[in-house]
Amino acid sequence: MPTGLPPPHRVDVAIGVGGLLGGLLLMGLGLRGGVYLGELSPITLPQWSTVTALAVMALAEVLRRAAPGTALALGTAALAVDLCGGSLIATVLMYTDLVYAAVLYGPPSLARRLPPACVATTVVATVVPLALLRTPESLFIGLVTALLTFAPAGTGAIVRNHQEAAEAARLEAERTALLAELDRREAVVAERGRMARELHDRVAGHLSAIAIHSTAALSLGDAAATDQALTVIRENSVLGLAEMRRLIELLRDADGEPEPTAAPTLDALDALVERARSDATSVSGLKFRLCDDRPQGGAALPTPVELAAYRIVQESLTNTLKHAAPGEVTVRLAQHTDGPVAGGLLEVGVTSPYDTRPDDTHPGPRAPGSGMGLIGMRERVSLLGGTLEAGPHTGPSGAVWRVRAVLPLDGNGKGAMTR
Repeated sequence: MPTGLPPPHRVDVAIGVGGLLGGLLLMGLGLRGGVYLGELSPITLPQWSTVTALAVMALAEVLRRAAPGTALALGTAALAVDLCGGSLIATVLMYTDLVYAAVLYGPPSLARRLPPACVATTVVATVVPLALLRTPESLFIGLVTALLTFAPAGTGAIVRNHQEAAEAARLEAERTALLAELDRREAVVAERGRMARELHDRVAGHLSAIAIHSTAALSLGDAAATDQALTVIRENSVLGLAEMRRLIELLRDADGEPEPTAAPTLDALDALVERARSDATSVSGLKFRLCDDRPQGGAALPTPVELAAYRIVQESLTNTLKHAAPGEVTVRLAQHTDGPVAGGLLEVGVTSPYDTRPDDTHPGPRAPGSGMGLIGMRERVSLLGGTLEAGPHTGPSGAVWRVRAVLPLDGNGKGAMTR
Protein backbone atom coordinates (compact mmCIF):
# COMPACT_ATOMS: atom_id res chain seq x y z
CA MET A 1 0.00 0.00 0.00
CA PRO A 2 1.41 3.43 -0.85
CA THR A 3 2.74 5.38 2.11
CA GLY A 4 1.03 8.50 3.35
CA LEU A 5 -2.48 7.18 2.63
CA PRO A 6 -5.26 7.14 5.19
CA PRO A 7 -6.14 3.72 6.58
CA PRO A 8 -8.58 1.77 4.39
CA HIS A 9 -12.24 1.98 5.25
CA ARG A 10 -13.65 -1.13 6.88
CA VAL A 11 -16.34 -1.37 4.20
CA ASP A 12 -13.64 -1.41 1.50
CA VAL A 13 -11.76 -4.13 3.33
CA ALA A 14 -14.95 -6.17 3.57
CA ILE A 15 -15.62 -5.72 -0.18
CA GLY A 16 -12.07 -6.77 -1.06
CA VAL A 17 -12.10 -9.85 1.19
CA GLY A 18 -15.60 -10.81 0.04
CA GLY A 19 -14.63 -10.49 -3.62
CA LEU A 20 -11.49 -12.56 -3.12
CA LEU A 21 -13.32 -15.36 -1.31
CA GLY A 22 -16.16 -15.29 -3.82
CA GLY A 23 -13.75 -15.54 -6.75
CA LEU A 24 -11.90 -18.46 -5.17
CA LEU A 25 -15.22 -20.20 -4.58
CA LEU A 26 -16.18 -19.74 -8.24
CA MET A 27 -12.83 -21.14 -9.32
CA GLY A 28 -13.29 -24.11 -7.03
CA LEU A 29 -16.64 -24.79 -8.62
CA GLY A 30 -15.13 -24.44 -12.10
CA LEU A 31 -17.22 -21.38 -12.96
CA ARG A 32 -14.75 -19.49 -15.13
CA GLY A 33 -14.85 -17.84 -18.53
CA GLY A 34 -17.61 -15.32 -17.97
CA VAL A 35 -15.85 -12.95 -20.39
CA TYR A 36 -13.02 -14.30 -22.55
CA LEU A 37 -10.93 -12.42 -25.09
CA GLY A 38 -8.43 -15.15 -25.81
CA GLU A 39 -9.32 -15.13 -29.53
CA LEU A 40 -8.48 -11.41 -29.78
CA SER A 41 -5.38 -11.55 -27.58
CA PRO A 42 -1.96 -12.33 -29.12
CA ILE A 43 -1.05 -14.29 -26.00
CA THR A 44 -2.81 -16.88 -23.85
CA LEU A 45 -2.12 -16.73 -20.12
CA PRO A 46 -2.08 -19.75 -17.80
CA GLN A 47 -4.86 -20.45 -15.34
CA TRP A 48 -2.95 -19.19 -12.31
CA SER A 49 -2.96 -15.70 -13.84
CA THR A 50 -6.69 -15.53 -13.12
CA VAL A 51 -6.01 -16.06 -9.42
CA THR A 52 -3.33 -13.35 -9.53
CA ALA A 53 -5.70 -10.93 -11.24
CA LEU A 54 -8.35 -11.76 -8.63
CA ALA A 55 -5.93 -11.03 -5.77
CA VAL A 56 -4.77 -7.74 -7.31
CA MET A 57 -8.38 -6.71 -7.89
CA ALA A 58 -9.23 -7.48 -4.25
CA LEU A 59 -6.26 -5.34 -3.14
CA ALA A 60 -7.48 -2.54 -5.38
CA GLU A 61 -10.90 -2.78 -3.73
CA VAL A 62 -9.24 -2.17 -0.36
CA LEU A 63 -7.81 1.08 -1.81
CA ARG A 64 -11.01 2.19 -3.58
CA ARG A 65 -11.65 5.02 -1.13
CA ALA A 66 -8.14 5.76 0.21
CA ALA A 67 -6.50 6.01 -3.25
CA PRO A 68 -9.15 5.84 -6.02
CA GLY A 69 -6.75 6.62 -8.87
CA THR A 70 -4.20 4.00 -7.80
CA ALA A 71 -6.95 1.45 -7.22
CA LEU A 72 -8.37 2.03 -10.70
CA ALA A 73 -4.95 1.65 -12.31
CA LEU A 74 -4.31 -1.64 -10.48
CA GLY A 75 -7.81 -2.84 -11.31
CA THR A 76 -7.43 -2.03 -15.02
CA ALA A 77 -4.19 -4.00 -15.22
CA ALA A 78 -5.75 -6.90 -13.32
CA LEU A 79 -8.81 -6.87 -15.58
CA ALA A 80 -6.63 -7.02 -18.69
CA VAL A 81 -4.84 -10.10 -17.30
CA ASP A 82 -8.15 -11.63 -16.25
CA LEU A 83 -9.78 -11.18 -19.66
CA CYS A 84 -6.81 -12.77 -21.45
CA GLY A 85 -6.70 -15.80 -19.16
CA GLY A 86 -10.37 -16.69 -18.83
CA SER A 87 -12.15 -14.28 -16.55
CA LEU A 88 -13.98 -14.62 -13.26
CA ILE A 89 -17.28 -12.82 -12.85
CA ALA A 90 -16.12 -11.74 -9.36
CA THR A 91 -13.12 -9.94 -10.86
CA VAL A 92 -15.28 -8.21 -13.45
CA LEU A 93 -17.84 -7.07 -10.87
CA MET A 94 -15.13 -5.71 -8.60
CA TYR A 95 -13.73 -3.70 -11.50
CA THR A 96 -17.09 -2.03 -12.12
CA ASP A 97 -17.11 -1.06 -8.45
CA LEU A 98 -13.61 0.46 -8.84
CA VAL A 99 -14.80 2.63 -11.74
CA TYR A 100 -17.80 3.73 -9.66
CA ALA A 101 -15.60 4.48 -6.63
CA ALA A 102 -13.05 6.41 -8.72
CA VAL A 103 -15.76 8.83 -9.87
CA LEU A 104 -17.45 9.04 -6.46
CA TYR A 105 -14.42 9.32 -4.17
CA GLY A 106 -11.68 10.52 -6.54
CA PRO A 107 -10.43 14.07 -6.91
CA PRO A 108 -12.58 16.45 -8.98
CA SER A 109 -10.26 16.20 -12.00
CA LEU A 110 -10.55 12.39 -12.09
CA ALA A 111 -14.32 12.51 -11.55
CA ARG A 112 -14.65 15.00 -14.40
CA ARG A 113 -12.46 13.17 -16.93
CA LEU A 114 -13.30 9.52 -16.28
CA PRO A 115 -16.85 9.39 -17.71
CA PRO A 116 -15.78 10.89 -21.10
CA ALA A 117 -12.83 8.47 -21.12
CA CYS A 118 -15.24 5.59 -20.57
CA VAL A 119 -17.38 6.79 -23.45
CA ALA A 120 -14.33 6.94 -25.72
CA THR A 121 -13.26 3.45 -24.60
CA THR A 122 -16.72 2.11 -25.32
CA VAL A 123 -16.70 3.62 -28.81
CA VAL A 124 -13.27 2.12 -29.58
CA ALA A 125 -14.32 -1.26 -28.16
CA THR A 126 -17.33 -1.20 -30.45
CA VAL A 127 -15.76 0.02 -33.68
CA VAL A 128 -12.47 -1.91 -33.65
CA PRO A 129 -13.88 -5.46 -33.10
CA LEU A 130 -16.60 -4.75 -35.64
CA ALA A 131 -14.00 -3.70 -38.18
CA LEU A 132 -11.77 -6.74 -37.47
CA LEU A 133 -14.36 -9.48 -37.09
CA ARG A 134 -17.12 -8.06 -39.29
CA THR A 135 -19.78 -10.03 -37.43
CA PRO A 136 -22.83 -8.73 -35.59
CA GLU A 137 -21.76 -10.64 -32.50
CA SER A 138 -18.70 -8.38 -32.17
CA LEU A 139 -21.06 -5.59 -31.07
CA PHE A 140 -21.40 -7.41 -27.75
CA ILE A 141 -17.82 -6.44 -26.97
CA GLY A 142 -18.82 -2.78 -27.04
CA LEU A 143 -21.89 -3.54 -24.95
CA VAL A 144 -19.80 -5.39 -22.35
CA THR A 145 -17.29 -2.52 -22.32
CA ALA A 146 -20.10 -0.03 -21.71
CA LEU A 147 -21.38 -2.14 -18.83
CA LEU A 148 -17.89 -2.39 -17.35
CA THR A 149 -16.92 1.27 -17.70
CA PHE A 150 -19.53 3.84 -18.69
CA ALA A 151 -22.44 2.46 -16.64
CA PRO A 152 -20.60 2.55 -13.27
CA ALA A 153 -18.88 5.83 -14.16
CA GLY A 154 -22.20 7.46 -15.00
CA THR A 155 -23.79 6.11 -11.83
CA GLY A 156 -20.88 7.45 -9.76
CA ALA A 157 -21.18 10.87 -11.42
CA ILE A 158 -24.91 11.03 -10.64
CA VAL A 159 -24.38 10.04 -7.01
CA ARG A 160 -21.48 12.49 -6.64
CA ASN A 161 -23.53 15.34 -8.10
CA HIS A 162 -26.33 14.59 -5.65
CA GLN A 163 -23.88 14.50 -2.75
CA GLU A 164 -22.26 17.78 -3.78
CA ALA A 165 -25.68 19.38 -4.17
CA ALA A 166 -26.69 18.13 -0.73
CA GLU A 167 -23.43 19.40 0.77
CA ALA A 168 -23.89 22.77 -0.92
CA ALA A 169 -27.44 22.95 0.45
CA ARG A 170 -26.17 22.04 3.93
CA LEU A 171 -23.47 24.72 3.78
CA GLU A 172 -26.01 27.25 2.54
CA ALA A 173 -28.34 26.31 5.38
CA GLU A 174 -25.48 26.71 7.88
CA ARG A 175 -24.55 30.05 6.33
CA THR A 176 -28.16 31.20 6.50
CA ALA A 177 -28.41 30.08 10.12
CA LEU A 178 -25.14 31.86 10.93
CA LEU A 179 -26.31 35.07 9.26
CA ALA A 180 -29.63 34.80 11.10
CA GLU A 181 -27.79 34.38 14.39
CA LEU A 182 -25.54 37.35 13.61
CA ASP A 183 -28.61 39.41 12.69
CA ARG A 184 -30.28 38.34 15.93
CA ARG A 185 -27.24 39.28 17.99
CA GLU A 186 -26.91 42.58 16.17
CA ALA A 187 -30.59 43.28 16.76
CA VAL A 188 -30.20 42.44 20.45
CA VAL A 189 -27.16 44.69 20.77
CA ALA A 190 -28.92 47.51 18.91
CA GLU A 191 -32.03 47.14 21.06
CA ARG A 192 -29.97 47.11 24.25
CA GLY A 193 -28.18 50.23 23.09
CA ARG A 194 -31.50 51.90 22.29
CA MET A 195 -32.94 50.98 25.67
CA ALA A 196 -29.79 52.21 27.40
CA ARG A 197 -30.07 55.56 25.62
CA GLU A 198 -33.77 55.87 26.41
CA LEU A 199 -33.22 54.90 30.05
CA HIS A 200 -30.44 57.43 30.41
CA ASP A 201 -32.25 60.23 28.58
CA ARG A 202 -35.58 59.72 30.33
CA VAL A 203 -34.44 59.02 33.88
CA ALA A 204 -30.92 60.36 34.33
CA GLY A 205 -32.01 63.99 34.00
CA HIS A 206 -34.54 63.62 36.78
CA LEU A 207 -32.03 61.85 39.00
CA SER A 208 -29.45 64.56 38.34
CA ALA A 209 -31.95 67.23 39.39
CA ILE A 210 -32.69 65.24 42.52
CA ALA A 211 -28.98 65.01 43.34
CA ILE A 212 -28.42 68.73 42.76
CA HIS A 213 -31.37 69.89 44.83
CA SER A 214 -30.78 67.40 47.61
CA THR A 215 -27.24 68.75 47.91
CA ALA A 216 -28.63 72.26 48.03
CA ALA A 217 -31.24 71.28 50.62
CA LEU A 218 -28.53 69.83 52.86
CA SER A 219 -26.19 72.79 52.50
CA LEU A 220 -28.61 75.74 52.67
CA GLY A 221 -29.87 77.05 55.96
CA ASP A 222 -32.80 78.91 54.42
CA ALA A 223 -36.06 77.10 55.12
CA ALA A 224 -37.78 78.59 52.07
CA ALA A 225 -34.94 77.51 49.77
CA THR A 226 -34.98 74.06 51.33
CA ASP A 227 -38.74 73.74 50.75
CA GLN A 228 -38.31 74.81 47.15
CA ALA A 229 -35.51 72.26 46.65
CA LEU A 230 -37.65 69.52 48.19
CA THR A 231 -40.51 70.46 45.85
CA VAL A 232 -38.26 70.09 42.83
CA ILE A 233 -36.95 66.80 44.22
CA ARG A 234 -40.47 65.45 44.58
CA GLU A 235 -41.48 66.53 41.05
CA ASN A 236 -38.44 64.90 39.50
CA SER A 237 -38.92 61.77 41.59
CA VAL A 238 -42.49 61.36 40.36
CA LEU A 239 -41.52 62.03 36.74
CA GLY A 240 -38.53 59.70 36.90
CA LEU A 241 -40.64 56.95 38.46
CA ALA A 242 -43.26 57.33 35.71
CA GLU A 243 -40.61 57.11 32.99
CA MET A 244 -39.10 54.04 34.65
CA ARG A 245 -42.49 52.34 34.79
CA ARG A 246 -43.09 53.02 31.10
CA LEU A 247 -39.74 51.48 30.20
CA ILE A 248 -40.41 48.43 32.38
CA GLU A 249 -43.81 47.92 30.75
CA LEU A 250 -42.18 48.16 27.33
CA LEU A 251 -39.60 45.54 28.26
CA ARG A 252 -42.13 43.15 29.77
CA ASP A 253 -44.61 43.44 26.89
CA ALA A 254 -42.25 41.72 24.42
CA ASP A 255 -44.94 39.66 22.64
CA GLY A 256 -47.80 42.11 22.70
CA GLU A 257 -48.29 45.53 21.20
CA PRO A 258 -47.00 48.14 23.63
CA GLU A 259 -49.10 51.22 24.13
CA PRO A 260 -47.84 53.84 21.70
CA THR A 261 -46.21 56.88 23.25
CA ALA A 262 -45.70 60.21 21.54
CA ALA A 263 -42.07 60.94 20.74
CA PRO A 264 -40.90 64.34 21.97
CA THR A 265 -40.49 66.96 19.25
CA LEU A 266 -38.62 70.21 18.94
CA ASP A 267 -41.85 72.09 19.70
CA ALA A 268 -41.41 70.90 23.28
CA LEU A 269 -38.00 72.56 23.67
CA ASP A 270 -39.62 75.58 25.35
CA ALA A 271 -40.93 73.32 28.11
CA LEU A 272 -37.58 71.52 28.31
CA VAL A 273 -35.66 74.77 28.75
CA GLU A 274 -38.21 75.99 31.28
CA ARG A 275 -37.78 72.80 33.30
CA ALA A 276 -34.00 73.26 33.20
CA ARG A 277 -34.52 76.82 34.41
CA SER A 278 -36.66 75.51 37.25
CA ASP A 279 -34.15 72.79 38.14
CA ALA A 280 -31.39 75.41 38.24
CA THR A 281 -32.93 77.38 41.10
CA SER A 282 -30.34 75.89 43.45
CA VAL A 283 -27.47 76.78 41.08
CA SER A 284 -26.61 80.45 41.33
CA GLY A 285 -25.91 82.42 38.17
CA LEU A 286 -27.26 80.07 35.51
CA LYS A 287 -29.54 81.56 32.84
CA PHE A 288 -31.10 79.83 29.87
CA ARG A 289 -31.98 81.11 26.40
CA LEU A 290 -33.55 79.33 23.41
CA CYS A 291 -32.85 80.60 19.87
CA ASP A 292 -34.82 78.86 17.14
CA ASP A 293 -33.51 80.19 13.79
CA ARG A 294 -35.40 77.69 11.65
CA PRO A 295 -37.68 79.10 8.92
CA GLN A 296 -41.27 79.43 10.01
CA GLY A 297 -43.88 77.30 8.29
CA GLY A 298 -41.34 74.85 6.89
CA ALA A 299 -41.94 71.18 6.24
CA ALA A 300 -42.07 68.85 9.23
CA LEU A 301 -38.77 67.25 10.16
CA PRO A 302 -38.34 63.46 10.11
CA THR A 303 -39.34 61.93 13.43
CA PRO A 304 -35.92 60.29 14.11
CA VAL A 305 -34.19 63.62 13.53
CA GLU A 306 -36.53 65.48 15.88
CA LEU A 307 -36.15 62.84 18.57
CA ALA A 308 -32.35 62.84 18.29
CA ALA A 309 -32.21 66.65 18.41
CA TYR A 310 -34.53 66.76 21.43
CA ARG A 311 -32.46 64.16 23.31
CA ILE A 312 -29.22 65.98 22.51
CA VAL A 313 -30.57 69.21 23.94
CA GLN A 314 -32.00 67.35 26.94
CA GLU A 315 -28.69 65.67 27.76
CA SER A 316 -26.74 68.90 27.19
CA LEU A 317 -28.98 70.77 29.63
CA THR A 318 -28.59 67.98 32.18
CA ASN A 319 -24.81 68.19 31.89
CA THR A 320 -25.04 71.97 32.21
CA LEU A 321 -26.85 71.66 35.54
CA LYS A 322 -24.15 69.28 36.77
CA HIS A 323 -20.97 70.93 35.49
CA ALA A 324 -21.43 74.44 34.07
CA ALA A 325 -19.99 77.58 35.61
CA PRO A 326 -22.32 80.55 36.29
CA GLY A 327 -23.41 82.31 33.12
CA GLU A 328 -25.79 82.03 30.19
CA VAL A 329 -26.69 78.72 28.56
CA THR A 330 -27.80 79.06 24.94
CA VAL A 331 -29.75 76.47 22.95
CA ARG A 332 -29.72 77.23 19.23
CA LEU A 333 -31.47 75.52 16.30
CA ALA A 334 -30.78 76.24 12.63
CA GLN A 335 -31.86 74.58 9.40
CA HIS A 336 -29.72 74.72 6.23
CA THR A 337 -31.15 73.85 2.83
CA ASP A 338 -28.26 74.95 0.60
CA GLY A 339 -25.78 72.25 1.66
CA PRO A 340 -24.55 69.21 -0.28
CA VAL A 341 -27.04 66.88 1.43
CA ALA A 342 -30.40 66.43 -0.24
CA GLY A 343 -33.17 67.60 2.05
CA GLY A 344 -30.93 69.91 4.04
CA LEU A 345 -29.30 69.81 7.48
CA LEU A 346 -30.47 70.52 10.99
CA GLU A 347 -27.89 72.11 13.28
CA VAL A 348 -28.33 71.79 17.03
CA GLY A 349 -26.04 73.71 19.35
CA VAL A 350 -25.86 74.10 23.14
CA THR A 351 -23.22 76.36 24.70
CA SER A 352 -22.65 76.78 28.43
CA PRO A 353 -20.01 78.60 30.50
CA TYR A 354 -16.88 76.50 30.93
CA ASP A 355 -15.12 76.52 34.29
CA THR A 356 -11.43 77.15 33.58
CA ARG A 357 -10.24 77.15 37.17
CA PRO A 358 -7.34 74.80 38.06
CA ASP A 359 -8.22 71.32 39.24
CA ASP A 360 -6.98 71.96 42.80
CA THR A 361 -9.42 74.86 43.21
CA HIS A 362 -12.26 73.35 41.21
CA PRO A 363 -15.25 72.61 43.43
CA GLY A 364 -16.19 69.53 41.36
CA PRO A 365 -19.48 68.70 39.67
CA ARG A 366 -22.77 69.30 41.46
CA ALA A 367 -23.80 65.72 40.60
CA PRO A 368 -21.65 62.74 39.60
CA GLY A 369 -21.31 61.99 35.88
CA SER A 370 -20.46 58.77 34.06
CA GLY A 371 -19.89 59.98 30.49
CA MET A 372 -22.76 57.81 29.23
CA GLY A 373 -24.65 60.88 28.06
CA LEU A 374 -21.97 61.82 25.54
CA ILE A 375 -21.81 58.21 24.36
CA GLY A 376 -25.57 58.19 23.84
CA MET A 377 -25.45 61.45 21.88
CA ARG A 378 -22.70 60.13 19.62
CA GLU A 379 -24.66 56.94 18.99
CA ARG A 380 -27.82 58.86 18.08
CA VAL A 381 -25.94 61.14 15.70
CA SER A 382 -24.05 58.23 14.15
CA LEU A 383 -27.25 56.29 13.46
CA LEU A 384 -28.52 59.27 11.44
CA GLY A 385 -25.22 59.77 9.61
CA GLY A 386 -24.52 63.15 11.16
CA THR A 387 -21.59 64.75 12.97
CA LEU A 388 -21.13 65.69 16.61
CA GLU A 389 -18.69 67.97 18.37
CA ALA A 390 -18.57 68.13 22.16
CA GLY A 391 -15.84 69.88 24.12
CA PRO A 392 -14.39 73.19 25.27
CA HIS A 393 -14.42 76.05 22.80
CA THR A 394 -13.21 79.63 22.88
CA GLY A 395 -15.95 81.99 21.80
CA PRO A 396 -16.57 85.74 21.82
CA SER A 397 -17.68 85.59 25.45
CA GLY A 398 -14.75 83.45 26.59
CA ALA A 399 -14.36 79.76 27.25
CA VAL A 400 -17.54 77.73 26.77
CA TRP A 401 -18.48 74.09 26.57
CA ARG A 402 -20.07 73.58 23.18
CA VAL A 403 -22.16 70.72 21.91
CA ARG A 404 -22.83 70.97 18.18
CA ALA A 405 -24.67 68.32 16.17
CA VAL A 406 -25.38 68.42 12.43
CA LEU A 407 -28.10 66.00 11.33
CA PRO A 408 -29.04 65.27 7.69
CA LEU A 409 -32.75 65.54 7.05
CA ASP A 410 -32.90 62.88 4.32
CA GLY A 411 -31.94 60.01 6.63
CA ASN A 412 -29.25 58.83 4.21
CA GLY A 413 -26.25 60.77 5.47
CA LYS A 414 -22.96 59.00 6.06
CA GLY A 415 -21.21 61.60 8.16
CA ALA A 416 -18.62 60.52 10.69
CA MET A 417 -18.68 61.37 14.36
CA THR A 418 -16.33 63.99 15.65
CA ARG A 419 -15.07 63.44 19.16
